Amino acid sequence: MKEKGKINEHSKNEQLEQFRSDDSGKVMTTNQGLKVSEDEFSLKAGDRGPTLMEDFHFREKMTHFDHERIPERIVHARGYAAHGEFEVYESMKEFTKAGFLQDPSQKTPVFVRFSTVAGSKGSAETVRDARGFATKFYTEEGNYDLVGNNIPVFFIQDAMKFPDLVHALKPEPHNEIPQAASAHDTFWDFVANNQESAHMVMWAMSDRAIPRSFRMMEGFGVNTFRFVNEAGKAHFVKFHWKPVLGTHSLVWDEAQKINGKDPDFHRRDLYDSIENGDYPEYELGVQLLAEEDEFKFDFDILDPTKVWPEEDIPVKLVGKMTLNRNVDNVFAETEQVAFHPGHVVPGIDFSNDPLLQGRLFSYTDTQLIRLGGPNFHELPINRPVCPFHNNQRDGYGRQTINKGPVSYHKNSIAQNTPMPASEDRGGYVHYQEKMEGRKVRTRSESFKDHFSQATMFWNSMSQPEKDHITEAFTFELGKVERKDIQQQVVDMFANVNADLAKEVAEAIGADIPTGGRSAQSKTSPALSQENTKKKPTTRKVGVIISSSFNGPEVKTVIDTLKAEGIQCEFISDKLGVIKGTEGIDVEVDHTFLTADSVLFDALYLVGGDEQELGKKFVKNTSYFLNEAFMHFKPLGATHEGKKWLEANDIQTSAGVVHGDDMEAFTGEFIQAIAAHRHWDREIM
Repeated sequence: MKEKGKINEHSKNEQLEQFRSDDSGKVMTTNQGLKVSEDEFSLKAGDRGPTLMEDFHFREKMTHFDHERIPERIVHARGYAAHGEFEVYESMKEFTKAGFLQDPSQKTPVFVRFSTVAGSKGSAETVRDARGFATKFYTEEGNYDLVGNNIPVFFIQDAMKFPDLVHALKPEPHNEIPQAASAHDTFWDFVANNQESAHMVMWAMSDRAIPRSFRMMEGFGVNTFRFVNEAGKAHFVKFHWKPVLGTHSLVWDEAQKINGKDPDFHRRDLYDSIENGDYPEYELGVQLLAEEDEFKFDFDILDPTKVWPEEDIPVKLVGKMTLNRNVDNVFAETEQVAFHPGHVVPGIDFSNDPLLQGRLFSYTDTQLIRLGGPNFHELPINRPVCPFHNNQRDGYGRQTINKGPVSYHKNSIAQNTPMPASEDRGGYVHYQEKMEGRKVRTRSESFKDHFSQATMFWNSMSQPEKDHITEAFTFELGKVERKDIQQQVVDMFANVNADLAKEVAEAIGADIPTGGRSAQSKTSPALSQENTKKKPTTRKVGVIISSSFNGPEVKTVIDTLKAEGIQCEFISDKLGVIKGTEGIDVEVDHTFLTADSVLFDALYLVGGDEQELGKKFVKNTSYFLNEAFMHFKPLGATHEGKKWLEANDIQTSAGVVHGDDMEAFTGEFIQAIAAHRHWDREIM
């Protein structure tokens, strides 16, 4: 018998093992196991004759090819995923009876899929968009899915409007333009005429919508759920994922260039990090609210367009998730995984959040069409690690071979099995919330304040973040063709902040709004990325180097950076080995053609023998340097590299580090890398 607390650690891997296949060195067969003698030519009537219908091998091969693609997700089509494990820090028994939140010695397998929302499966990854952050916990009580985003609020309050939102956000149907972008008329027409979206739009125009990586991105459950303990006492709960590396973003010009230089930037970063052993880590946090405190706030806690300010309702960190294994096959795992907020375990229940209530229907309906029928739970990536037994039978893709004549309840032939489990035997019992009221199509008056929290978000931003939001509105509305829509939007956001609306209006040629609400001063510092963790670990530094570099001193710098967990990649004008002094050589990773400053977090300029540097090398280096400087990235230079700083007159700028004392240089450069960006350059 397996040791308690170790069951889940390996059981999912063991379960998946039977479905893995390594075809190398094997004899080719059909899907039925028949050995194939020829795979190049179809069966014909003569060598130039027609293909025969009896060619079962051709039909099987072609039919499978014709059906290799399943319908992509309507939203969240562009995604990437990884396996991992979750450990709770201490028992959460006081608040929930969920088994995976009880024992700190138990590891629960997880599968996490990150995604963009708006674009198709083939779109680029660093677009301005919300990101999906969906986690499947394979618990001993069944699968639990925490299906969220990297933004804690949403555009709408009621799921009834979700099709309208997506129709407006997607490419416009008359020309199928633009792809994976919100900078167009129909989206902003929706925003202006559905003003509950104001808070979400502020987040979408902020740096949160262009994350540096999946590893440096927060996750939120968005909706309000319930924890229920063994005694039946409930607390409202909001879920958070806090990245251990902190929350960091790209800048807009950089994000646009990455889309061209490497449209797979985010998935490549996740894949490479796991392969390198730099496992992404996230802490699970919960905000807990006693039921008797439901109406204590100036917002409705069930409104999905509202946050629970962390200063008012603190986030309690309860566990850590580590992603430590890449998928073996993207289609079989990442594409076929089926998430659903209704996949819960005892101790986790729902609230009356009207967006959540609609999601509980929508997700099942979506999986039925995408995955071909009701048996999507039997696909290897979706199978629970615990046994499952019921009277559901047949259907597309059925894998279970049910024995015996009984497939109904109640029965006597099988002694009335499978039978329901009582609550004390682990059966799921819905929280017994008292309800009353008339059937109506309306929303609560408490949902009708659309601007207070949008203003709080603006007030909470640092000045650089405010500047980026203003620039984002200016860019997006500058792409809108209808002047009346532009005007409606700036008029709407005058209700958030008059100065923001005025600046955007002036930039796009709209009339400056004269209306708007009176300003309110509340802030929530937790909303600003300025207050996030700042660590150098796993940052990527591009090292521009040429022959005859100072071998020992450069080696000291590189070794020190690597000891801090910083990745260093060498860039020069040609691939191969570059020789330094005292017999120290380096292998070039990229040429100037195959790399770009936007693909790195910082640059280290080394150079080499000035006599051997060609004009093209110097020109390319200056381009890299100035682009990275424009994106506020850390820049380091030693030896010959310092001359490039001087030539571009940036040696005294914030985040620019240079010197010949290697110990002092590396210490200061590491601090500059940890800071992520150096916004002081904006106010020079």
